[in-house]
Amino acid sequence: MEVAAVAMQMKGGGKTMEIRWASRRISKLKSTRIPVYISASPSHINTQQLRELYSACNYSCHRFPEIDHSGIVVEAVDLKKLSVALSHSSVLVSVFCNPRDVVENNQQQLRQEEQEQEQDPTPPLMGLGNLLQRLMPKPLSLPKVSPSNGQLVGFGRAVSDFGLTASIYDVMVIPSLRRMGIGKMIVKRIIRMLTNRDIYDIGALCSANERLFFKACGFGDDILGSTTMMYARAVSTYPEGDQMVKSAGRRLLLVPPIRKPFEP
Repeated sequence: MEVAAVAMQMKGGGKTMEIRWASRRISKLKSTRIPVYISASPSHINTQQLRELYSACNYSCHRFPEIDHSGIVVEAVDLKKLSVALSHSSVLVSVFCNPRDVVENNQQQLRQEEQEQEQDPTPPLMGLGNLLQRLMPKPLSLPKVSPSNGQLVGFGRAVSDFGLTASIYDVMVIPSLRRMGIGKMIVKRIIRMLTNRDIYDIGALCSANERLFFKACGFGDDILGSTTMMYARAVSTYPEGDQMVKSAGRRLLLVPPIRKPFEP
């Protein structure tokens, strides 16, 4: 996985908007890349498109989402609550791509999987001319992608007190464009905007599957040994050792055990 250097800065956009090249190495002699538009402007985010991105990534806004038997989130994102969350977020980063590139990249992945299943383990030698053609990078053309004509393919946000600490949430990229460096672009942009405000105590709320990704972005275990704990939204007077945890939709309830019948 690699990310090409900045291709161009959008006119008048400063550091908040730019076009970059996302790249995935297919083999030692072949790679694919697409131009993406990365923005930190809240005005470029459409809540309806963002809700569709949440669905495409099978990502939920809730800590206890409703999931079907196949592991798919079945609860739609509440647009009103999502809008409120965005308005109170300190940093918003969105990534856009040409819809045609998304389709072509998806088709290319399917063709690659088919070729890997059918290819001969000892492929024939490649001609020198064909070899040089694959090794030589293609000239960079001016990409035509922007929030107005592009598809929202990546997103991330951070909440901060603007003085001491910040936390990163909801980093996501559509499945067909993962492992192209887009997620790392989002996290690096968020960190850069926070550190420019002299905020360096930055945490990330992530699942076990996301730990390796955030570790690659420079995150690690807290040196203080702190652990994230979630409020269960239930109060019980029973001793902690006699309680059971039970999931009820988005709620995590503390349920006392069933009492044994009275025996004289």
